[in-house]
Amino acid sequence: MTVPSNYLLPTFPKRLEGLIELALDLRWSWNHAADKLWQYVDPELWSMTSNPWLMLQTVKTDRLKTLSTDSTFRGLMDKLVEEHREAIGEKAWFQQTHSQSTLIVAYFSMEYGLGEALPIYSGGLGILAGDYLKTASDLGVPVIGVGLLYQQGYFRQAVDAHGD
Repeated sequence: MTVPSNYLLPTFPKRLEGLIELALDLRWSWNHAADKLWQYVDPELWSMTSNPWLMLQTVKTDRLKTLSTDSTFRGLMDKLVEEHREAIGEKAWFQQTHSQSTLIVAYFSMEYGLGEALPIYSGGLGILAGDYLKTASDLGVPVIGVGLLYQQGYFRQAVDAHGD
């Protein structure tokens, strides 16, 4: 996997690119199989964020270099990457039942409650939308969630006197 420069990551050791793959799949927000891996990266940062992508943007380059030579860490990471690839390669219910379908569903919502580490929701509507996406993922239904990315989190938005 080649890391595009716009991913805003520190200098990233080639041996750890599996971390990027794991962090970019939002299943981490409800599947906690990799939590031990992220705690290994930086226990304090993980306890504060519970967000792998934010961690990869924040963790010190020296720590990444150390982890790239840590055989225990790399073994755990490689195992999780392999399990992740197997899981996404398996045919879920939708692929088994509707193998010829070209359906793609666009789900529009102002917010998605995928987890506390992603502050892009405020309550019921977001939780419902997040549950729909999680269920669609489990069933293999091809859904794309379309929404807004709140740069400062859902609750930190402001409207000025001109309505902007």
